[in-house]
Amino acid sequence: MTVFVTGATGFVGANLVRELLKDGAAVRALVRPGTPRTTIEGLDVEAVPGDLQDRDSLRHALRGCQVLYHVAARYSLSSKDATEMHRSNVEGTRNILEVAREVAVERVVYTSTVGALGIPKNGLSGTEDTPVTLAEMVGPYKQSKFLAEREAERIGNQGLPVVIVNPSAPVGPWDVKPTPTGRMIVDYLKRQMFGYIHTGLNLVHVRDVARGHILAAQKGRVGEKYILGNQNLTLREIFTLLEQISGVTAPRWRIPYPVAFVAACASELSARLSRQEARVPLTGVRMARKIMFFDPSKAIRELQLPQTPVQEALREAVEWYWAHEYAPRKAET
Repeated sequence: MTVFVTGATGFVGANLVRELLKDGAAVRALVRPGTPRTTIEGLDVEAVPGDLQDRDSLRHALRGCQVLYHVAARYSLSSKDATEMHRSNVEGTRNILEVAREVAVERVVYTSTVGALGIPKNGLSGTEDTPVTLAEMVGPYKQSKFLAEREAERIGNQGLPVVIVNPSAPVGPWDVKPTPTGRMIVDYLKRQMFGYIHTGLNLVHVRDVARGHILAAQKGRVGEKYILGNQNLTLREIFTLLEQISGVTAPRWRIPYPVAFVAACASELSARLSRQEARVPLTGVRMARKIMFFDPSKAIRELQLPQTPVQEALREAVEWYWAHEYAPRKAET
């Protein structure tokens, strides 16, 4: 079986490619010209040049493929990337899914995010069916992924056999950029986290997310969504686990939300003046105002989604960042 993967050079995509190769699949990957191939270097992958904005290149690349994993997305908490995020995440998704319908791909797994789902106001965890609107999406990234998910549903209703997966916050190896969650871990290891906000995330091993994509292709019901997640943890609990793993002392000071908001505004202003990324993105602080807990029980029940302990996922992530010199291995005294 030949499978096609977009976003293979990214965090989730690189881990998905490895799981597919373990299963004996022939993997074809869309790679934009000039994109670094560090995460798939040395793997038995057919890399084909193309771009999500070029439908002709997508038609050529998809022919002969039975399954499409559309993982590619622009992931940033920076507000200055809004236009490019919409272009990549919404228009790019529309392009490749419509082409997949044209060439009669047998199954499509579209990678969304829990960020496009609703969060109950009663303190319970969000599910695939929690009501949500575009107005509730904080920041350009969530807005673009919400709209992209609507595109996947629309094209699915026109006959494309789509299954949507909504990963929570994956952690583990091959987060080369790194993602915002990975950046938080790296900053922690570098002793650059001086406090914490009262918020929470659902963490999951990136390898389980990758395996969840494959299970969604095999067992997922067309037209359904599946949260690929594991354990809900407050930020303080995450830092406690990182302290146990790394030996770096966790911050003890809880930062009031108004203080974090002002600091983020100052960070955004400084970033604009220096033309660099904000160290404290305002979108991230605004997102943190909600406890982002989610319930993956549907994927566990219907897909048999693996549940690798989150502590193991964090340990593998820390070891990978250390090994690749994102942060010093020994905590300085």
